Amino acid sequence: MNTTIYHNPRCSKSRQTLQLLQDNQIEPTVVEYLKTPPSAHDLEQILTLLNIDPRGLMRQKEAAYQKNNLNDPALSRAELIAAMIEHPILIERPIVTTNGKAAVGRPPENILEIL
Repeated sequence: MNTTIYHNPRCSKSRQTLQLLQDNQIEPTVVEYLKTPPSAHDLEQILTLLNIDPRGLMRQKEAAYQKNNLNDPALSRAELIAAMIEHPILIERPIVTTNGKAAVGRPPENILEIL
């Protein structure tokens, strides 16, 4: 099983999700997405697996969301994805991908559905 967690170690939900994986004997690839943001291709894959649009994966209360007017309905999918790459703090966390499936660990138990 190839499992990846897009992780922010400062986030309690992210830490709890990582622990839940480890409690299930899964040692995921840990991507600290604030240090190493996912590529546009990776974000497209995650969005497809989650079956959501880019705003569904964005933390809309973050200052960067407001500052960059990301609520503008005229912005394209590519522009929103580019904003997440430029400002990875906007990406909802944690995200777990495994075996062609993905889940956002809010709450952490959400990931159990894809294991």
